[in-house]
Amino acid sequence: MTIEKIVSIQNLNYYFGQGRTKQQVLDSISLDLYPAEIALLTGSSGSGKTTLVSLIGALRRNQEGSLKVFGTELLKADNETLLKTRRKIGYIFQHHNLLKFLTARQNVELSMLLQREYSKKEAEQKAAEMLEAVGLKDRLNFFPDQLSGGQKQRVAIARALVANPKLVIADEPTSSLDSKSGDEVMSLLRLLAQQANTAIILVTHDVRIMNGRDRVLYIEDGKLSSLPHRFPTARISNNLSERLASIS
Repeated sequence: MTIEKIVSIQNLNYYFGQGRTKQQVLDSISLDLYPAEIALLTGSSGSGKTTLVSLIGALRRNQEGSLKVFGTELLKADNETLLKTRRKIGYIFQHHNLLKFLTARQNVELSMLLQREYSKKEAEQKAAEMLEAVGLKDRLNFFPDQLSGGQKQRVAIARALVANPKLVIADEPTSSLDSKSGDEVMSLLRLLAQQANTAIILVTHDVRIMNGRDRVLYIEDGKLSSLPHRFPTARISNNLSERLASIS
């Protein structure tokens, strides 16, 4: 039986600049991501990690090579195709990127309303449930400036997961969290992967979250290599599992 790929990349190249200043950032990248898989992407600063995930997330235009997300080719894709692709992806950014004039619940609601598949009432309920699942039940109506760095990151994670996306791109999702909070976040991501067949790619330098990865991808000087070693699956608490299941 053939498993449908969430992401399929063949011979992808990417450059910054033009003419004499042209510099190759990604070099002949080939990569497949499958449902329910968590891939950790690591490498030194400037190695091409952010460029690669921004291309996968349809945040940049592909220049050379085939890049398919959900079966749609993004090479030479028009703005509408890129927008539709972005709406199907959950993003967790290192610096939160919350809208300061919206409360925690409203930030999460917005992610669902953009899908155009949920009513305002449904979005409000699911947003509240997801924020409770990440431990922010008493912060629903707080604005970002009233939250700590770790709490902002939890809101960002809730926003990315609430619509059960089939692909999540996470840039340093545990960088501002303590070890306990980081473990809970990784349990959330693992549970989403298992229950919703979601593919997750994490950019990280956090060695604490190595447990639970299906695959480790290493990028250096724009070239990608895959370490086939499979790490033990992270334990997911029954309580957390029940909380997430109730949202689905």
